Amino acid sequence: MNSEIKTGLIFGVIIAAGLVMVGMIFASLDEKVDTSTVFEEANSLSNIDKSKFKKAPELVGIANYLNTTPEELSREIEGKVVLYDIWTYSCINCIRTLPYITAWDDKYSDQGLLIIGIHSPEFEFEKDPDNVRIAIEKHGISYPVVMDNDMETWKAFENRYWPRKYIADHEGFLRYDHIGEGSYQETEKIIQQLLEERSIALGIQMDSTSSFVDIEEFQHSMFRTPELYFGYKFAQNRNQLGSEEGFQPGKTISYSEPDSIDLHKFYPVGDWKNYDDSMELVSDEGTIKLLYNAKEVNIVTENNAELEILLDGKPLPAEYSGKDITNGNILQVTEAGLYNIINSDTSSSHLMQINVSGKGFQMFTFTFG
Repeated sequence: MNSEIKTGLIFGVIIAAGLVMVGMIFASLDEKVDTSTVFEEANSLSNIDKSKFKKAPELVGIANYLNTTPEELSREIEGKVVLYDIWTYSCINCIRTLPYITAWDDKYSDQGLLIIGIHSPEFEFEKDPDNVRIAIEKHGISYPVVMDNDMETWKAFENRYWPRKYIADHEGFLRYDHIGEGSYQETEKIIQQLLEERSIALGIQMDSTSSFVDIEEFQHSMFRTPELYFGYKFAQNRNQLGSEEGFQPGKTISYSEPDSIDLHKFYPVGDWKNYDDSMELVSDEGTIKLLYNAKEVNIVTENNAELEILLDGKPLPAEYSGKDITNGNILQVTEAGLYNIINSDTSSSHLMQINVSGKGFQMFTFTFG
């Protein structure tokens, strides 16, 4: 190869390398411009197409207003970012979300967030305003709670779940929807974004924050017993009652001791009356037996009673004692609602026996974690 060709190749390589370098520089510049454009568009209210969002429905059929009045709530909701929390106070999944919701209320209420608890009851006793007042005081709820006893607002939201969170922006458009527990940081991020959007639209100075509420999230057992219903209507199409007598709507049944006990089924013993949502103990004393798998067991009950809890044939050990067990292995039921009777660090299978003293005691559900 002669010197002229070599020189030409060298110059060609240099030119090609130069073109690559220039291309890389311009590519880098393009990336910065694109990122800036996306940021500006995301923060430009004129570029948010709200035609795809639905407006939050009106609160309808409200039986009671707690922590507020109809007139006060109507004024408060105007121009606010609104988190609608559909819940009921005996639902364990709802209760687990409340520390986050009350913390968001404390953190963001002064910045334009309004939280409205829509209390849509699952059971009849949850329609009593005194019961709901006790619950909101217990859980430190200071934001407005409306009692949707006839489920009219529930239907207006086209809802089917407890709990469910909807977030509407300051113009009333629903911008977020979450079913069940979890996704707390995702939900809080939406709150922050919609509050920022509101501040820009209204020309309000707002302290920017990207931090999140720091609360340890409950970790569910991967394999656990499903919720068990004592009411024949609620348990419809579910094979949950293990007793051979079965459900007999409206009748008082003498349930006998079971010959064997299957996992994920409950067995009442004694005289129990069958209701659509519960069973009521008609005899002075009765028993409930259950073979379950979980790390947490809760019951939903009504009417005063004393419950003695046995686990695997022995008095409930301290390491399994639930938060509402106050005296060894005894639980005192004094008000209608949810009680935690088993609380342990790991999921395991156990035979539980509940000896009930208290005629008129009603049992609605077992729930597990």
